[in-house]
Amino acid sequence: MAIDPSARIASTARVHPSANIGPKTAIGEFSIIEEDVTIGANNLIEPYVYIKRWTTLGEGNEISAQTVLGTDPLDRGFAGQRSYLKIGHRNKIREHYTISRGSKPETTTLIGDDNFIMTSGHIAHNAVIGNATVIASCALVAGYAEVEDQAFLSGGVLVHQFGKVGRLAIISGNTRVSLDAPPFFTYAGFKISPCGLNLIGLRRAGVSAQEIHQLKKAYRLMYRSGLPLAQALHRIETELQSPLTEHLVRFVRNSKRGICREAGKNQSE
Repeated sequence: MAIDPSARIASTARVHPSANIGPKTAIGEFSIIEEDVTIGANNLIEPYVYIKRWTTLGEGNEISAQTVLGTDPLDRGFAGQRSYLKIGHRNKIREHYTISRGSKPETTTLIGDDNFIMTSGHIAHNAVIGNATVIASCALVAGYAEVEDQAFLSGGVLVHQFGKVGRLAIISGNTRVSLDAPPFFTYAGFKISPCGLNLIGLRRAGVSAQEIHQLKKAYRLMYRSGLPLAQALHRIETELQSPLTEHLVRFVRNSKRGICREAGKNQSE
């Protein structure tokens, strides 16, 4: 392990000799990099960043001031054993953010690629964040939660422990994700409730008009038809076959917490 000669480390920064710092990475004033940390090439670490032991960053990440990566998990049963935080490539993590490493020995918190994580929030132990997500300011992602690719968490969103947010879902501000949020839809309300398709997100992602039309039909079957959920899913997979509807059905069937339903509906349907 070594510090690449092309890395730029401020004179007031403290980098442990065993840390691995990749080419052209810049580490700002008063930042601290502990032992057993690996930081890839072309990362920008702003001043006053603290990267703790057993954290790995890929390439091209931007980490803003007062962020702490690889914190001990907020778990009263945690006994200090080795666990990990692994962050991919090209992520932007803004000011005053904390991300914990895994809680159980040798487990990992995972952050994918191309995510934009805004200010003053927390991602807890063993969470899994996909690729190209947006996590807005003051959002909190609890332990073992999962956020799939291209999802959008607005400001103040709370994702419950073991909760799951599907691909290209958008969660409105101050919503409590206490039940799983299937992909491609929009959600709002303190007691999370579906509100239709995430049309803007789907179009920006290049989803075709035909696929959007199928997802609209799938939404109506799930939430407006009055059918029991199992029957609605059967009709979706037999009448609306596409990779996106297949992902939707698979997400719902794999849900362990159960999916959210429209306001006033029976959550166990």
